[in-house]
Amino acid sequence: MAAHLKKRVYEEFSRTVQIPHEEAPAKKLRLSKPSKSAALHIDLCKATNPTDALQYLLQFARKPVEVESVEGVIRILLEHYYKETDNSVRLKIASLLGLLSKTQGFSPDCIVDDAINTLNNEKSHQVLAQLLDTLLVIGTQLPESPAVRQRLIEMACKHLSDTYFGVRNKCLKLLGCLGTVDTPLTKDNEGVGTSLGGVRDVQSIISDYFGDQDPRVRTAALKAMLQLHERGMKIHEIIYDQACRLLTDDYEQVRSAAVQIVWVLSQLYPESIVPIPSSNEEIRLVDDAFGKISHMVSDGSWMVRVQAAKTLGSMLQVSPHFLEQTLDKKLMSDLRRKRTAHERAKELFTSGEFSSGRKWADDAPKEKLDRNTVYLIASGACGAFVHGLEDEMFEVRIAAVEALSQLARSSTSFAEKCLDFLVDMFNDEIEEVRLQSIHVLREISTHITLREDQLDTVLAVLEDSSRDIREALHELICYTNVSTKECIQLALLELLKNLNKYPTDRNSVWKCLKFLGSRHPTLVLPLVPELLSTHPYFDTPEPDMDDPAYIAVLVLVFNAAKSCPTMPALFSDHTFRHYVYLRDSLSHLVPPLRLPGLVDSRCSLGSVESAQLFLQQSLNRVSTIQNLEAPGAQDLLNFTIRDLRRLGELQTELAGAAEFCATYLRCQLLLMKALQEKLWNMAVPLCLKQNVTATAAAQQILEETYKLEFLYSGLESRQVATIHHVRLQAKALQLVLTARTRQGLDPLISSCEKFLQDIESFQRLFLAELPHLQDSFVDKLLELMPRLSSCKPVEMVKILQTTLRQSGLLQLRLPEQIHRATATIIEPTGESDNPLRFTTGLVVALDIDAMLEHVQDPQNTVKVQVLYPDGQSHVIHPKPGDFRKPGPDRHRLITQSRLRSRCASCWPTAPPQPPSPPLRRPPSWDGATASTASRRRRPPWREPFRSASPSKSTSCPNPPAANTTL
Repeated sequence: MAAHLKKRVYEEFSRTVQIPHEEAPAKKLRLSKPSKSAALHIDLCKATNPTDALQYLLQFARKPVEVESVEGVIRILLEHYYKETDNSVRLKIASLLGLLSKTQGFSPDCIVDDAINTLNNEKSHQVLAQLLDTLLVIGTQLPESPAVRQRLIEMACKHLSDTYFGVRNKCLKLLGCLGTVDTPLTKDNEGVGTSLGGVRDVQSIISDYFGDQDPRVRTAALKAMLQLHERGMKIHEIIYDQACRLLTDDYEQVRSAAVQIVWVLSQLYPESIVPIPSSNEEIRLVDDAFGKISHMVSDGSWMVRVQAAKTLGSMLQVSPHFLEQTLDKKLMSDLRRKRTAHERAKELFTSGEFSSGRKWADDAPKEKLDRNTVYLIASGACGAFVHGLEDEMFEVRIAAVEALSQLARSSTSFAEKCLDFLVDMFNDEIEEVRLQSIHVLREISTHITLREDQLDTVLAVLEDSSRDIREALHELICYTNVSTKECIQLALLELLKNLNKYPTDRNSVWKCLKFLGSRHPTLVLPLVPELLSTHPYFDTPEPDMDDPAYIAVLVLVFNAAKSCPTMPALFSDHTFRHYVYLRDSLSHLVPPLRLPGLVDSRCSLGSVESAQLFLQQSLNRVSTIQNLEAPGAQDLLNFTIRDLRRLGELQTELAGAAEFCATYLRCQLLLMKALQEKLWNMAVPLCLKQNVTATAAAQQILEETYKLEFLYSGLESRQVATIHHVRLQAKALQLVLTARTRQGLDPLISSCEKFLQDIESFQRLFLAELPHLQDSFVDKLLELMPRLSSCKPVEMVKILQTTLRQSGLLQLRLPEQIHRATATIIEPTGESDNPLRFTTGLVVALDIDAMLEHVQDPQNTVKVQVLYPDGQSHVIHPKPGDFRKPGPDRHRLITQSRLRSRCASCWPTAPPQPPSPPLRRPPSWDGATASTASRRRRPPWREPFRSASPSKSTSCPNPPAANTTL
C-alpha cells in the first residue's frame, strides 16, 4: 500500500515539475549512389557463358558512368579480362576501356601500365587491334605526358611486324597521331619487321609501309603521314618519289591518299628541282606534281577523279604553260624539250656531219613527235580539265568547275582561255552543274569580256524552269562585260522574253538591267532612239507605265544616262515625266540624274556624312529638353521624331539608325505625356479617361522597347541597357497606375515583388553599364533599394511615383552600325490582274517569295502567316532549304503555302450566316479582284507580254458571298 502511494505521489510530482529527459544523439545519414563497379561485378559473375557476359557488357555500355566511378569500373573490367578466355568478350572489354578513358574529368594515366600489360600478353589479332585503339585514346587524353606517349609509340613499333593487317593499321594510326619528329627510335624499338639499324624517326618508319603487301596497310601509312602533316610536322622531301609511285596503285583508296600526299609535298617544296625519269632534264616539283595529279583526272575510279580535280584547284604556284596545257588534249610543242641551235651544232660537230645547205631547213628543230621524245608533262595530263568537264559523273564535273574557278581567279590569261569551257557547261543536263558553272563565271567576270556567240549561249539558259538558275544568271549578267552594242540588244531582248515567260522574275530582271546599263553606257547610247521609240520629227505615242517591259527598258536607259551626259538630249517629254515617277517609286533602281528643269528632292540632303551629322545634332538638341517646360519639350520631341523619320526615307543607309532613334524618342514622349502634372494631382474618379490613356501609353512603351531590342542588329551593351531602362520606367508606371485604379492588396503585393525582381535583374545584367546611368531612374532606385525591400506596397508606390516624375531623359548614344530587320514580300503581290482561283475543298499551292534583311537565324525565327478573307489564319514553318543567302545579312525565302478553301456546307458547327453584300478587298490582303483588267493594245515589240487569261474554278455547293479568289 505504501509502495503504491509512493508511486502515485511520484507521478503527480512528475506532472507538476517536468523533469528534462536526455535526448538521444541524432544519427547521421549519408546518401550515396549505388556503385557501378559493384553492379558490373555482380552481373559478370552471374554470366554462365560468353554470350551472357557479352550481353551484360552491351547493356553496361549504354549507361552513363560518373567520373568518380570510372577507375573502379576499369579495375573490374581488367580483372574479368584476365579471367576471360573468349575473344569476343575480351574485345568488348578492350573497347569499353577506350570508351571509359574518354570520360570528361578522368585522367587515364593510372591504367597505362595495365593496358600495356594486356597488350603484351594478348594473342588474338582482333583484340590486339582494339587494345592499340584503346592506347591511342589514352595517349590522346594525355597530351602533356611525353613519357607515356613515348611508351605508346614503342609499343606501336613493336607490333608493326604483326601478320594481321588490322594490327598494323592501328600501329600506323597511333604513330601518326602520337609520333614526333624530334624523338628518335632505335632498332630495338622498331620491332622485328625493320631491317635497317641505327636511329630512325617516325616518318621513315611509316614510309617503310608504303610498299606493304596489303592495300589497307598502304592506305593507313599514307593517312598516318598526312596526320603528321596536320599536326604541324614537316614531311621530308624524299617521300615524294614513293608517293608518286603509289599514284599507279591498284587500290583506289591508296591512289586517293597518294594524291593528297603529292599535293602536300608540292605546297611544302614548290621550288625544289626534281629530275625527269629517263632524262637529264629537271623540273620544279610543283609543276611535276601538277602534271601527275592532272593525269589522275582520268583515273578509273570516280572518287579519285573527284579528289584529283579538287586538288588541282589549290595548286596556284604552277607555271602558266603547264596550266594552259590542261585545256588542250593535244600536246603543245612548248612542253617538249627542244635543243638549241648551239646544241644541235655541237652534236653535228661531234658526229662529224655538217649541214650541206642543199636541203631547206635541214637543221631546224623537228616538230614531229615520237614515242622516245621526252615530255615534261605526262600525255595523259594533257586536257585534264577537258576530261573532267566531260566526265560521266556529275560530281567530277562539279569538282572540275570549282577547280577552274580557283585557278582562273589567280590568272587572267587562264580565265580568258577557260571561258569557252565554262560557257559550254551551261548546257549540262544536271541542274547543280549548271548552277555551279554560273556561279564560277560570276566570280571571274572581272577578268573576261563575253563575245556575242558566248553571250548567246549564256542567255539561252534564261529559258530554264529553275528559279535558282535564272536568278543566278541574272546575277552573272549584272557583272559581265560585253563587247558590242549588238550584245546589249541581244541581252535586252532575251531578258524581256524571260520577263514575259516568268513574270515573277520582274525584280531580278530589273536589277540585272540596272547594272547592265551602268556598266555599258557608251554601248547603250546608240540604241536609245530605238529603245524609247522616238523619232526626230514625229511625236510617238506615250507607252504604258504599267508595262513591266517598258519599265525594264527605262531602267536600262536611265542607269546608262548617269555616266553619259549626252543621252538625256535624246529623251522625249514623257520620258522625263516617267523618270520622275520611277525615281519616286523605284528609287533603288533609278539613279539620280541631272536633267534640265528637274530637281531631285532625294539628292538635296547631301552626302551620308552630312546626314549622319544631322542625326547626331538632332540627338544633342533633344538632350536640352530638361530646361524646357512640358509643352515645349513635347513639341521638340515631336519635331525631332518627324525629322528623323524623314531622314530615314531620304537616306536609306541611315534608315535603321534614324528609325531606332525616332522610336526611342517616341517612348520618351509617351512617358512624358503619361507623367504630366494634372494626372497626378487629381483624384482617381475625376481622371478616369487620363488613367486609361496613361495605361495604354505604358503598354505601348513596353511593345516599342521589345521592338528596339529584337528588331535591330548591331546594338552595343550600352544601347541595350538604355532600352531596358525605359522598359523599367514603363513597368514602374504600370505598377503606379495599378495601385491607383485597382482594389485589393494581394495583386499589389505580387506586382511589387515582381518589380523588385526586375530591378535586381537589371543590376545583374548591366553591372558594367551602371556608371553611365548616373542620376537616372534606375540609379535612384538602386540607392533606395534597401528601403524599397522593407517598406509596404503603398509606400513603395509613392516612392516610385515621385522618382518617376523626377527622372529625366536618358541620353541615347548612337552605335556605329545599326540596321533594322525587315521582310519584304515580293510574291504574292496585291495588284495582280490575274486572280488565283481554286475549287472549294481542294488544295492549291501559293508561291511565296520574300527578301529578309538583317534577320538573325531566319531558319528558326521566321514564320509565314496566311490570313483568309473569313478572318481565319494559319502559320507556316518554312523548311531550312527554303532560305537562300544572296549576300551578307540578306536572306531570301522562297516557299509554298498550301491553301484550302471551305464553304458554308463544310462547317457544320458554324452558325448560319445571312447573305452579305460583296465586300471590298482590304488593302492589306494580298489578293486580287475576280475580274481581269482590260488590255490595251501595245506596240509590236511589246506584243508578247500579254497575260494569260485565268482559269475557271469549279462552283461550290454553297458558295460564299464572294468568289473563292486570292
